[in-house]
Amino acid sequence: MTTAFVLGGGGVLGAAEVGMLRAMFEIGIGPDLVLGTSVGALNGAMVARDPTPAVIERLTELWQDTSTARAISDRPFRTVRRAVSSGGTHLYSAAFIQQRLVEEFGTATFEDLPVTFQVCAASIERAAEHWFTSGPLVPAIMASAAVPGLLPPAKVGDEHYLDGGIVNSIPLGRAIALGADRVFVLQVGRIDRPLKPPQRPWEVARVSFEIARRHRFARELAEVPDDVEVHVLPARGTSARDDSLLAHRDFSRVRTRIEASYEASRDYLTALG
Repeated sequence: MTTAFVLGGGGVLGAAEVGMLRAMFEIGIGPDLVLGTSVGALNGAMVARDPTPAVIERLTELWQDTSTARAISDRPFRTVRRAVSSGGTHLYSAAFIQQRLVEEFGTATFEDLPVTFQVCAASIERAAEHWFTSGPLVPAIMASAAVPGLLPPAKVGDEHYLDGGIVNSIPLGRAIALGADRVFVLQVGRIDRPLKPPQRPWEVARVSFEIARRHRFARELAEVPDDVEVHVLPARGTSARDDSLLAHRDFSRVRTRIEASYEASRDYLTALG
């Protein structure tokens, strides 16, 4: 049996995936294949590098580290005014996030990892889904997590990339295409919340993105072959509050999300027997 961990995108909500991972490792479920998109690329890289229960402590430390939160500016409105007035395309610099990734992974490559790992990003020039499967980890993660409007496009080689969530936020189909016959989907809870029509200009992009994200995942879930076992783990500790304009900067509930998702996933997995 080939077991895949599919880690979806979701920014700060990605802390929920740490709780899910803890629940799986506690009962001896480990991956043969790890696929990650956006923040799932970061969490996934950590797991693929150390596919043991020990990774949970490191992930928890990373998510609760105040310097991680500093990757997003603490002066958003001033930055917005500056970006708009200068004709810029993004609100935040990618420099600090890149620095944190280099500190964590150094020059590690996909080939160095003990578990097969792949990262999804959206190629601008080709208007296509792109999968990083070899070479340095850090540029691939940066490309996958380049949230449109918040961070600049990431240049890797001769191409520019934006957040992988644009093209494949929860890459279930990719895992099955690669031969997985047991898939654990680690998602951040957004697919569980009903969407409402946008009421403000900045909500239009979010709602549009959510429709695209959920539509593809729902389609792939409906098309899962009968001989493939898929488990969508429950995310907890998220709410409609996380859809607000500045929610991407709120790290105050990281511990709550980790613990709540751990408990829900533990109960789910226990029920499976």
